[in-house]
Amino acid sequence: MSDNGTFTPVIVGFLCNWCSYRAADLAGTSRMGYPATLRDIRIMCTGRLDPTFVLRALQKGADGVLIMGCHPGQCHYQEGNYKAIRRFALLRRTLRQLGIEDERVQLHWASAAEGVRFAETVARMTEQIKQLGPLDWPRNWPNEDPYAVEEAVHE
Repeated sequence: MSDNGTFTPVIVGFLCNWCSYRAADLAGTSRMGYPATLRDIRIMCTGRLDPTFVLRALQKGADGVLIMGCHPGQCHYQEGNYKAIRRFALLRRTLRQLGIEDERVQLHWASAAEGVRFAETVARMTEQIKQLGPLDWPRNWPNEDPYAVEEAVHE
């Protein structure tokens, strides 16, 4: 929440080092206006994003997650974004089973030269999350910690 009582979402962004992270940099250096709701994390390739990172971000308080990489066919690791598409489809199915709306986790593409597209994507997603309201997963599932089971097994 902001100071005036309106909801300000927190969006965690997993951005490809070679394209989307550089598009974010271009948007910033070009002084393109977009909401300051994104907490970006640079990853080498969207194809290397472990889906549990997305679940962990939501569990730790994010209202949404943006996964952004190179356009299909333009991956610096050849097929990473195709792998991301397949993983995203499976992740979306899991999130639906958990009752999480599709708009909360999104996959988009932006090349290093597409700062405008990056800024527009963040602004659009921010508005969608504002309409949905806060996820508040930690309060809804207070005793759910996927790592607690793993730690108990290894003790």
